[in-house]
Amino acid sequence: MTRTLAPVLSLLMATAILLVGNGLLGTLIPIRAGHEGFATITVGVIGSFYFAGFLGGCFATPHIVHRAGHIRSFATFCGLAAAAPLVHAMSADPAIWALMRVLTGFCFAGLYMVIESWLNEQSANDTRGRIFAIYLAVNLTALAGGQLMLNAADSTGFILFAICSILTSLALVPVAMTSSVQPMPIQSTRINIRNLYALSPVGLVGSFVVGLTNAPFWTLAPLYAMESGLGEGGIAAFMLAAITGGATAQWPIGRISDRMDRRRVIVGLCLGSALGETALVVAGISGSVAAIMLAGVLFGVFALTLYSVCVAHMNDHGQSESFVSVSGGLLVVYSLGAIVGPTAASIGVGSFGISSVFVFPALVHLLFAIYTVHRIISTPALPEEQRADFVAVPFPQVHPLPTELDPRAADEEPTGDGADETTPEPAAGSEAFK
Repeated sequence: MTRTLAPVLSLLMATAILLVGNGLLGTLIPIRAGHEGFATITVGVIGSFYFAGFLGGCFATPHIVHRAGHIRSFATFCGLAAAAPLVHAMSADPAIWALMRVLTGFCFAGLYMVIESWLNEQSANDTRGRIFAIYLAVNLTALAGGQLMLNAADSTGFILFAICSILTSLALVPVAMTSSVQPMPIQSTRINIRNLYALSPVGLVGSFVVGLTNAPFWTLAPLYAMESGLGEGGIAAFMLAAITGGATAQWPIGRISDRMDRRRVIVGLCLGSALGETALVVAGISGSVAAIMLAGVLFGVFALTLYSVCVAHMNDHGQSESFVSVSGGLLVVYSLGAIVGPTAASIGVGSFGISSVFVFPALVHLLFAIYTVHRIISTPALPEEQRADFVAVPFPQVHPLPTELDPRAADEEPTGDGADETTPEPAAGSEAFK
């Protein structure tokens, strides 16, 4: 294990530091917005801007790294991302906050892509699976740790924003000091959404649904918890409960999906998610702290595991395709849903209260369950021998494009043929995604 980790230890350290800071910032932003008197729909729009920036960073990063190299690109992204929290602390203008969220999303997409491509190149075929598992554990642990950092200071002050900035700056140190050789430029991947829909309508639509329904949680759940009467310690515990529920349920749900038509599992997850979201509405109205916590766990178990099962279902149908192009396409579609979701979920809050932010996700999950049942009835399931083993993936709001680290990518070699294969970085101005 020591030999496996030695070449990538500095990169894993940088990942942990970044995710603690970004996890804290993602929860702090809606809480501070509530203290500043922002309308809930304004908070939703600000959240949508983060995912728009993240998607833009996914497209732009290969070009930036090709021009400047991994370390200089990483330093640039760290510097810009470290400045954004300080601007939040200095200004209470929603327009400035929205711009800072675009910048933060853009930079963090670039930071994660640099780390993942570097980890991928430092991994051999026989160690990639173990490194991916460790990387996943670091993702989940650091994201949870970021929620606990909320208790370090008063959210109405400057200190928590300063901590986010400091952590982002510190993430540069292990990367700048690494002795690992810089990898080749990040590969740019051509994605054909129409072909992906033909491969698996449920998998592709499911990714869009996850964006529509999970992004409102990441953006608005801290505000929901605050307005439901939880203090800052309670808000951190609520977010941690949902994240822990999703993290611990990934593997057992994945194993169940290996043994049956994954679409049936997707239907169950959608119904469970709708139940969890309904429970959040009722718990928020009641103001019961215990009910809010239990509803948060229920939401995490079902809603935060849906993406991994959708990815697995798509890969069952796309085993002849490049995994990078398939997962990249799913994340593009997820990001499009995530741009819409927070704003759409917050529209009715002025009339129906903060708990209504979970009504929209519940309706979307129910509609997707009906659509998936229709697909089950109209299209036969894949034989068991054609299904690949389930592999858990990080929560997509902290996961960049493309997914190079999945162990199933170990045996893939670029062929240079076809629109869905990984291709060398195109010349500036060419169309990298189709």
